[in-house]
Order: sequence, then structure tokens, then C-alpha cells
Amino acid sequence: MANSVLHRSTSAAVIEALDEIFNGSRYADKVIERVLKQNPKWGSRDRRFIAETTYNIVRWYRLLHEVTGSEDYWTILAAWLRLQGTELPPWEEFDSIRFDGWKERLDKANSIRKIRESIPDWIDELGEKELGGVWDRELHSLNEEARVVLRANTLRIKRDDLQQVLSDEGVKTESLSVSKDALGLVQRQNVFQLDSFKEGLFELQDGGSQLIAPFLDAEPGMRVIDACAGAGGKTLHLAALMQNKGRILAMDTEGWKLDELKKRARRSGAGNIEARVIDSSKAIKRLEKSADRLLLDVPCSGLGVLKRNPDAKWKLSADFIDRVRSTQLTILNDYSKMVKLGGQMVYSTCSVLPSENEEQVKTFLSSEKREFELMEEKKVMPSEGFDGFYMARLKRI
Repeated sequence: MANSVLHRSTSAAVIEALDEIFNGSRYADKVIERVLKQNPKWGSRDRRFIAETTYNIVRWYRLLHEVTGSEDYWTILAAWLRLQGTELPPWEEFDSIRFDGWKERLDKANSIRKIRESIPDWIDELGEKELGGVWDRELHSLNEEARVVLRANTLRIKRDDLQQVLSDEGVKTESLSVSKDALGLVQRQNVFQLDSFKEGLFELQDGGSQLIAPFLDAEPGMRVIDACAGAGGKTLHLAALMQNKGRILAMDTEGWKLDELKKRARRSGAGNIEARVIDSSKAIKRLEKSADRLLLDVPCSGLGVLKRNPDAKWKLSADFIDRVRSTQLTILNDYSKMVKLGGQMVYSTCSVLPSENEEQVKTFLSSEKREFELMEEKKVMPSEGFDGFYMARLKRI
């Protein structure tokens, strides 16, 4: 990070963002989006400094707090800049900061995993309890910056052709082996302004996430229900895999998410999607035994996607994870009734915890009068370079 990048206005924007994330309990991505909008004069370098510095401080907050012994955001920013080898400018905000003992505290912090990897005690204990020996590696991977991955929208364009279009727009990408439609950005860029995005040629979708829709094994002409559709990343992928043939019913309990899905579907040219809000248990009951395929991408702790949402680790609680496990089982038990005899469903999460994943599937299968069998399960771990996901495919027998 060169000295020329450091401006008081952009540094103050980082401080403002940190205050909103930690004291206003707002989501980091939304805060950064709002902060960047407030000053259209900032160039791409300034915007990158604000976004990356904010995310990095959120990611490493516990370590930085330990080194400085301070909760003052200017002091925390100073620590981050110094760790990056950046000289601090002679601003009054930095005047009273003393660096005595920082080196010793950093050395000590680096010898304790939960501080070195900047994670709350209880998550570190939970990860160790559930994942044992691999937790070390996976926790370390969860602190890596998430790479930007695109999914070519095959309703409009093939991956190789998209790569050429993006290259013409000044965006370098590389084909990724994780999924046949995945392209990774060589350098972080804002792709939402590109004509190719506005024309629906691609969606932003992590490589691990791109494995879930194909795992459902939906074929053109089938009747498919995506029952926890959210804003529809996987729904759109299903539409492309089904070549716009058949019918996809995208359902969610939150109507505003489905409104976003409809906008994205129009842009991508997906014409076989119907959105429907789950406003009561009747909405599910009416669809009993009607689906060839059912996708249950259930609410979860999100511990597989901390690369992308580092603020989640400071907002999560053990109580929340207990509640979400209970929700997962309720969804499995109630929504599975929508699958036809001989039909299949996929249960998926963006968590790395077995208690939200394979153990939930086991509990579901062992409950009495169960009419499903496990066909296949798959895990994507953060150490593989993408977000962490779990998926299990079950057949109604």
C-alpha cells in the first residue's frame, strides 16, 4: 500500500464504516456500499482502499485489538496500516498513538490460535469440537479474501465466449475447474457497471455455490421447486441447466427477496420461473407430492462463508445456531412432502459444521416412517479455495 493512497477523507470513511458495522450492527457489505455512494468523486483506487481496508480490519479485529489494547478505531486503523508496512501520516488522529509493546503483544497473539485467526472463543471451541484436526486448516482458510467468481449464463452465452467479451471490456478472467461455467477474476473489479452484466451474460456466484444446482440433477421439462430461493442465485442456475424448459417454482418466506429474483430473472432471460411467497403452511401443503426435484438451501450459521462475510463471526451467537438447527429440521420434515414418489431433493447449507449438515440428514432419515434414502453427499471445504458448502441428495422411495 503506497503512501499516496492515504487520504484523510478515505481513512475517515473507513472509521465511519467500522463504527456502523460494530456499533450499528449493520452488515458490512451494505455499509460499504452506502459509504462508497456518498462520495462519487472517489476514484477506483480510493474505493478499493476503503472497501479492502474495512473488510480486512473487520476480519482481523480481535488480533488488532489485542496488539493495540484499544477499541479506538483510529488506533486499530494505525495498527493495520503499520502491519502492512505503511508509514502513518502526521495527522492529529494518530498523534497520541504509542507503539510501545506492540511487537511483543503481536508475537504473543500469534501463538494463540483464536487470537491469531481472530475468532471469538466460542466459535473456535465449536469448530474444534465438530471438525477436530481439520479445524486449524479450515479456520485459516476462512480468513483468506474471497475471490470474485462469475457464472456464465448459458441461456445467453457460453463460458469461452463470455471470457472474450469480458476481455474486450477490460476484465481479465481465468476458467476455473470447479464448475464448467465458472470464471475467476484475475483482479478485483466492479463488474456491475459492465454492459455484459446489464445484458445478463453472467451472475456473481462463488465456485462452491455453483456445484449445488447441478447436484440436484434437474432435467429440462421437469417440475422443480426451490423452496428457500432467497434472491435466486441457484434458481437462475437451475433455469440455465434446464434450458428454460419445464417449470421452476421459487419460494421464500420473504417477498422482497423474490422481487430481487424476478429482476434478475428478467435480466438473465430465465422464463420458466414462478415466484411465490410462503405465507402459511398451506402454501407447502398444496404442493404435496408435486415436485420432480426439490432444492432446500436452508438457513444456516453461514460459517462456510466467513471469507465473504467476515463480520458474521462477530454477530453470530450460540443461541442463534441452536435456533437455526431447529429451523433446518423443521424445513426438512415439512417441505420434503412436496417431493413426488421417485423424485429427489437436495439439502444444502453454507456451513462447515457437521451438526448442521450430515447429522441433520441422519436425524431426518432415522425419524420414523421416513420415505427417503441418501443417494450422495458432497462437501466443499474453504481450504479448497472457495466458500464452504455441504449438499446431500435424497430420493423419495
